[in-house]
Amino acid sequence: MQLAKRDDNDGYLIAPDPGRAGLTRAVSGTDHLGNITQISVVEERPLTIFLNAQEIVTAMTIGDYPEYLALGFLRNQGMLSDTDVVTAVDFDEELEVVVVRTEVQTNHEEKLKKKTRTSGCAVGTVFGDMMEGLEGLVLPATQVRTSDLYALAAKINRTPSLYLEAGAIHGTVLCHGDQPLVYMEDVGRHNAVDKIAGWMMQTGTTAADKVLYTTGRMTSEMVIKTAMMGIPVLASRSGFTAWGVEIAQQVGLTLIGRMRGQRFMCLSGQERLVWDADPQAIKEEPRKAGRKGSR
Repeated sequence: MQLAKRDDNDGYLIAPDPGRAGLTRAVSGTDHLGNITQISVVEERPLTIFLNAQEIVTAMTIGDYPEYLALGFLRNQGMLSDTDVVTAVDFDEELEVVVVRTEVQTNHEEKLKKKTRTSGCAVGTVFGDMMEGLEGLVLPATQVRTSDLYALAAKINRTPSLYLEAGAIHGTVLCHGDQPLVYMEDVGRHNAVDKIAGWMMQTGTTAADKVLYTTGRMTSEMVIKTAMMGIPVLASRSGFTAWGVEIAQQVGLTLIGRMRGQRFMCLSGQERLVWDADPQAIKEEPRKAGRKGSR
């Protein structure tokens, strides 16, 4: 298992490492003035995930934290439950394969026959009934302070990342209070959140008092995965999809989007908000902010 990067100075347990070898590649091109220039572009590579002897999926990913990605993917697709005992997670870098082994053999042929492709970047795939497991789900009524939301957005948007280095990538951040803890990036937002789910599963981290922050749109898939992880709050500087909002309202997930400077919009779970910050005391973002979000 790849060791988490820790930096006691900023409080992250895992933070992006833009300088890590293999995540980006320098490519030469011609700019709008006709000048030859060189930029960094994000690498992507296939990763095939097995559950015991069954091949499940091949995902396109940037290649970091493959074990967390495999665990989180299987957990978020309902192929691993809280009662399943994982005995090993083996990654073969040369074959680009991760095998997750459990104490008791599993059988998921029916789910493999029935799958729905979602709108997430890099073609997200949800197996079986998308709403399976949400019926009867009750998320904890953990409060979230608006002062913490402002602090999280400010810190995350200033954190060095692959997005700021090369673009073409999404980030997802597990947070507690006003502190971002685990910041994962990938070419698809679903991969980034699966890495966090895998890290939480591997480390036994509780979800009830956490906030999940995503740099991308809050789609139905993002809402479903957040709820299935047991996290009561999903926030983003980007916008919403109608189905994402509808599902969030059904399961009681607090959904906060369009977080820029003083502004945000909450479309579900407003009862969890504690209004302890004066928006007028929050600095507005400059027009040319480092990270942009889609409305």
